[in-house]
Amino acid sequence: MYNRLPGMTGSVRDPLYWDDAYPIALALRAAHPGIDPIAIDHQVLHGWVIKLEGFADDPNTVYADWLERIEAEWVEIDS
Repeated sequence: MYNRLPGMTGSVRDPLYWDDAYPIALALRAAHPGIDPIAIDHQVLHGWVIKLEGFADDPNTVYADWLERIEAEWVEIDS
């Protein structure tokens, strides 16, 4: 299978699930450039994640630690 980074148009990729913190963070960074991930609350982050192209998990089954890991990965990518 041909996998590319999330957010690349015309790409073939695996679906995104809540525990895919790094690929989700990459996709969020591409979808929301210039946003400081620390400045957004988890409710907004949740909404952005479930709207990502390729998100295939249950939008209602999310744990706070998953959102924290996604946020931490996004911060790490930006640093």
